Amino acid sequence: MEINVARNDNYFLLDNAVEHTLAPSPSSILATILWRLFDIVVAIALLVFALPFLVLLSAVLLVSDPGPLFYRHRRIGFRGRYFDCIKFRTMKVNGDAILAAHLRRNAAARQEWNATRKLRNDPRVTGIGALVRKLSLDEFPQLINVLRGEMSIVGPRPIVEAEVERYGRHFEHYCFVRPGLTGLWQTSGRSDTSYQQRVSLDVAYVSRKGLLLDTWLICKTVPTVMLARGSY
Repeated sequence: MEINVARNDNYFLLDNAVEHTLAPSPSSILATILWRLFDIVVAIALLVFALPFLVLLSAVLLVSDPGPLFYRHRRIGFRGRYFDCIKFRTMKVNGDAILAAHLRRNAAARQEWNATRKLRNDPRVTGIGALVRKLSLDEFPQLINVLRGEMSIVGPRPIVEAEVERYGRHFEHYCFVRPGLTGLWQTSGRSDTSYQQRVSLDVAYVSRKGLLLDTWLICKTVPTVMLARGSY
């Protein structure tokens, strides 16, 4: 079954059947509140703990490539709503033009981009930016998205509109939860997996979501990030 969607400036409009399944039941409201409190507490704790390092990292990024410190990109989140996903800027200011020119000249890169929406050798990324991305440090500002209620600590990675068709009928599963900083796909190979495997992992996470699973994935994130598994 394909998911019927329509677009407007704020969110994807799912069909009535899907909207009904996404409506919270009375028993899930308490769980939603507890999960929200969990996200807020963890996000604040991480920001306070990492603040000195984040100030230093910000200074290094600004010195290495002057320009905006943050990069905002429109993503699709909970219930199909759009939001601006925040990252430290690790790409050159004219990154979109650089990417377009690179894909026009390089057929292999164009094929890789069409398949994964990523490039192992991305010409847009700055020198220091490559290291920051390798260690996933560019994603720290997404704690702001968590505090704003647009993301969770644990969940699927936020997707762009062009990726909706890749999820097909599983887009409904993606919309059930808020996208996360870490999650099952993020700790299971990330970019070393195919996109089909990514969708399967997201569906598995939504189906099994629970406090024990989220706690385990948070703990698993530390060695995954330190070893830069599947990151580029």
